[in-house]
Amino acid sequence: MMYGKSSTAGPILSLRVCRDLVTHCSLGYVHVNFLLWTDTEWTLDTMNFGIINGKQMCITWSQCDPSLCKSGVGNIFIKNLAKFIDNKSLYDTFSVFENILFCKVVTDENGSRGFGFVHFEKSEAARRAIAKMNRILLKGSWVFAGQFKPRREREAELRAQANIFTNVYIKNFGDAIDDECLKEVLGEFGSVLSVRVMTDENGKSEGFGFVSFENFENAQKAIEGMNGKVLNGYQVYFGRAQNKAERQSELKHKFEQIKQGKLTRCKGANLYVKNLENDIDNK
Repeated sequence: MMYGKSSTAGPILSLRVCRDLVTHCSLGYVHVNFLLWTDTEWTLDTMNFGIINGKQMCITWSQCDPSLCKSGVGNIFIKNLAKFIDNKSLYDTFSVFENILFCKVVTDENGSRGFGFVHFEKSEAARRAIAKMNRILLKGSWVFAGQFKPRREREAELRAQANIFTNVYIKNFGDAIDDECLKEVLGEFGSVLSVRVMTDENGKSEGFGFVSFENFENAQKAIEGMNGKVLNGYQVYFGRAQNKAERQSELKHKFEQIKQGKLTRCKGANLYVKNLENDIDNK
């Protein structure tokens, strides 16, 4: 199938569908080696993002050095994309800056998720693209373009930001406390910018809320002074307010620490036994 599609560009020296070593199922990508350089360029210019077997192809130059892609050099992250922007639209928009190794709009079952990645061959092209495309109006949406950061680096930044905060999350204070009451209680710890007790559709308190202090010191004093204390007959919880990404990062970090601790404790305690008789069981 791929040979028939690719041979329309010109003579092919070799073609190989990459497969899993164990299952021998296709990994979804192919290496094609053309006889002529011009046929390769024609394929990139005319067949990229074409449809084959119901899926959109992504054609790029083959990279002999896998570390180039793994390093993240020249890779940028774009978000707040209009929902109708696909891989080809993103490629056409950013290809004016330099050769692109990889370009993808992230999707799910509902279509585009509004963000994607463009990996340039050279880091200088990535810098130019960020300088030109960041905070511009693209197809009706103000997009953000910035240097791609690996997940570990992003999680480390979130943990660093956690040390300086002004927003406090409070829960377990019952349904008798409203915004004004909570603001009065917390006023002793410093200037309070805003208070919000969350309510249901009937306006009844759900027993949790958020407080924004003027500075980190006041927020820290409120947590140290109120966490675990009894308020209106309830033992309340005070802690730093976190968004979903921060909560997930913190939980993952704690899980990895627990896992690493177990591995450390079990190191040297695992034995491998072989040459057992066939009638020997677990007991």
